[in-house]
Amino acid sequence: MPQIPEDVVWLKPGQVAERAGVAVSALHYYEKLGLIHSRRTAGNRREYRRDTLRVIAFIRASQRVGIGLDRINDALEGLPEEGIPTKRDWARISREWHDDLTERIDHLTALRDSFSNCIGCGCLSLRSCPYSNPNDILGTGGAGARRLGNDASDRNNPRGE
Repeated sequence: MPQIPEDVVWLKPGQVAERAGVAVSALHYYEKLGLIHSRRTAGNRREYRRDTLRVIAFIRASQRVGIGLDRINDALEGLPEEGIPTKRDWARISREWHDDLTERIDHLTALRDSFSNCIGCGCLSLRSCPYSNPNDILGTGGAGARRLGNDASDRNNPRGE
């Protein structure tokens, strides 16, 4: 992968996409959501500040651990609009997310450690699965694999909340 010279501040979408490991369409999507920002050149082409690479790395890492784009956007709104986010800015987000991430880790660890006792989809009215079907809430929707059916509410609301 070609290196981007240190003194280059504004990057073309293709450069950002290649370096960040995302498609250019992902850049446009992130920009549409307000997660990243670009400027337009005299020729009406997009350019992104170099520090956008760090923001994209943050977005992708956050998504990898299951944090939604709305919550990511909330965190990014606290970063300075002009200038590069500091270590202190990133540390603040880390502190804000610490408890949630710890809870996610604990949940995933428990699921991993007892996965052989759980088929993970909530079917067959499992009463003993606190991870995918607490208190057999999916059993109230009928018999069989509730999450594998065509009912979108089951897929979007797996705990029946």
